Amino acid sequence: MLVSYNWVKEFFPNLKLNPEELAEAITRTGIEIEGVDQLDASLKNIVVGEVLTCEKHPSADKLSKTTVKTDEPEPLQIICGAPNIKAGQKVIVAKVGARLPGGLKIKRAKLRGETSEGMICSLQELGFALKVVPKAYQEGIFVLPDEAIVGADAIRLFGLNDAVLDMAITPNRADALSMIGVFHEVGAIIHEKQLPLEQPDVNESGQIRSEISVTVEAEEAVPYYAVKMVKDIKVTASPLWLQARLMKAGIRPHSNVVDVTNYINLLYGQPLHAFDYDQLGSDQIVVRLANEGEKITTLDGEVRQLSVTNAVVTNGKEALAIAGIMGGESSEVTADTTTVLLEGAIFDSHYIGSTSRELGLRTEASIRYDKGSDAWKVEQALAHGAALIAELSHGKLVGGVVEEDKRATYHNEITTSLTRVNRLLGTSIEMNEIEQIFERLGFDITASKDEFTVIVPSRRWDISIEADLLEEIARIYGYHAIPATLPKTATTGGRTPNQLARRVLRNDLEASGLTQCLSYSLTSEKEATRFATANEQAVSIAMPMSEAHSHLRTSIIPGLLEAARYNFARKNKNIAFYELGHVFYKQEGDKLPIEEEHLAALITGDWHDEDWQKQTRSVDFFILKGILTDTLEQLGLTSPLRFEQTERKDMHPGRTANVYLGETEIGFIGQIHPSSQKEYDLTATYVFEINLAPVLLAQKTKVVYKPIPHFPEMTRDIALLVDKKISQAVVEQVIFENGGELLQAVKLFDIFEGESLGEDKKSLAYTLTYFDPERTLVEEEVTEQNTRITKALIEKVGAVIR
Repeated sequence: MLVSYNWVKEFFPNLKLNPEELAEAITRTGIEIEGVDQLDASLKNIVVGEVLTCEKHPSADKLSKTTVKTDEPEPLQIICGAPNIKAGQKVIVAKVGARLPGGLKIKRAKLRGETSEGMICSLQELGFALKVVPKAYQEGIFVLPDEAIVGADAIRLFGLNDAVLDMAITPNRADALSMIGVFHEVGAIIHEKQLPLEQPDVNESGQIRSEISVTVEAEEAVPYYAVKMVKDIKVTASPLWLQARLMKAGIRPHSNVVDVTNYINLLYGQPLHAFDYDQLGSDQIVVRLANEGEKITTLDGEVRQLSVTNAVVTNGKEALAIAGIMGGESSEVTADTTTVLLEGAIFDSHYIGSTSRELGLRTEASIRYDKGSDAWKVEQALAHGAALIAELSHGKLVGGVVEEDKRATYHNEITTSLTRVNRLLGTSIEMNEIEQIFERLGFDITASKDEFTVIVPSRRWDISIEADLLEEIARIYGYHAIPATLPKTATTGGRTPNQLARRVLRNDLEASGLTQCLSYSLTSEKEATRFATANEQAVSIAMPMSEAHSHLRTSIIPGLLEAARYNFARKNKNIAFYELGHVFYKQEGDKLPIEEEHLAALITGDWHDEDWQKQTRSVDFFILKGILTDTLEQLGLTSPLRFEQTERKDMHPGRTANVYLGETEIGFIGQIHPSSQKEYDLTATYVFEINLAPVLLAQKTKVVYKPIPHFPEMTRDIALLVDKKISQAVVEQVIFENGGELLQAVKLFDIFEGESLGEDKKSLAYTLTYFDPERTLVEEEVTEQNTRITKALIEKVGAVIR
């Protein structure tokens, strides 16, 4: 909601806070101010002028040469391009030296050979948005009323010597969608009572009951409905003060009748609607639920089809308005209207909210009804609106009101104690301070010794329990004034082992050069089961937002591929992502899905660029395998990590392996299949995905620091010839299984393939390290262990020792 600072000052003349300070104070009490717009920050030297003469520019068809009287001794010659400029008009003039929004400075200039000594302005050129400018003046200059004084300050005339506070209203604070609600907040903040709200004093004549009847059939949707009448009106433009007030609030002025309804909506938070009484088609108003398939043409010219859950205002036969949302075109107030029937009602927020969403129609009225308007202010708002219409349109206010009232009796009384307030808030507030807080908020309070009772006004329907009262005390007393204390507890907080493990994983992956990625858990049906680590069904969403978000993912990799494609298309071709997230598998029947936490990563492009020290190196299987191995080793897993070549759908058949932790399969690693890479518009791309549950549950060793050994280690090199289909991991596993306790490390230092070895053979060379921390090894025992290893390699993998 946009709140005028000057409007607030009208009710608090002694307000000392400037707009920024007031915004800060309101934010501290719980209603966020998203911004403060000082409307005259860039405006200067703008006055009211009168066009004395207007003739066609001698050298330009679309320009006019005018002479304009201002506060200067002599009339100014101004060249104007507005199509609606005429002699005799009162206009807005930016004189030479004036400043306009956007830093524009007006200078004396020549336009097509004619001197221009200023500028005749439109409302947009004063800073008003096009959407709030009256339709009659959207294509040209704004014409001021005849009573405007030549030479007067136009900035003050339009109320632009003002600041607008942009308030972000939460759903529970519907009262702040009205200026009266804002006034209560400001009064509580600055410890001051607002001035009383004045209403027009208009004489009434006749009785409305002889003119119209009201029947409410949809009582659940419409607990209160009332109408008043104003006759012999003249529909014209609103006075300038009202137009300016609406435009600053983001509302376009229409006419004196419609503008009053919008003004009352701003002031009270209570929507009103005006019908042209002569166009109703009957002398009765019937409020009911719509018939199936019933249609209405609304004020925006759209034909809308209604359903049986939509409440409508009718003339007994056809719909005149969608209740609480928008009026119909058939009874619209026009320039020919002479009698207005003014509606004030309370429409149930459930009906308004569902109808607004169903029709895709959101208005200022529906917003307030949906959030919950004050059900006991409607009579006052209706009376104020009818009187103001009569005053501004020079009409006759018809006496009385026709209404149907089905509202439940309102009484909201909450009792608590001073002791409890101070104990729960951690304060030492005195009773008189609490009384002052609620009095400033406009609540009735009675206190006796330690206990006090608060009667909550109807505008604050969000307050229903003791905790709500405590919140009111805390926010007005000031959260900053509540002393800070540490919790009284015998234990201290800390991270769980699993939280620490996740942090280790993230730190190591990021230290390896990967960037964390967060992708959607929802995906399309096509992508839902791709790259899944388990052969499970995907979970479909009952009411998906779109086809692209219709299923829960069974793998993180499709999300990483989409992120990679997005970056790759924008010339970011060296990509390294990881994600810690959840996947979901469907269970039979109505059981909840199985949810697993997974770790996945993706690399593509170059691992490092070429420079004077090294050449470019593209990503490959072994880089990603090294990252995964190093990352999991940081957790101190006691079970060995191993890789076995496999084939998986959407993965390269020769560059994919299952990942095992001990004997448990935890995921896979490999290159995306070339056809899938092409589908995602990527070059060679490598991924892994593992289930974190076995990793987190696995036994881990603590880091133990050992002294530097006093005894030397011994090494042996071994080279063997094996079939190409035998993986290095299998050979290494055989070596460790037969190396005994003395074997401390196995390092592959050479792989050779060539015609000299045969098409199906490869040579692997290892360095084996033997060590005993308690003694010096002797040659014979190392040779014995080495012999056992070579024998096992010959028997188990068919190796030929070279």
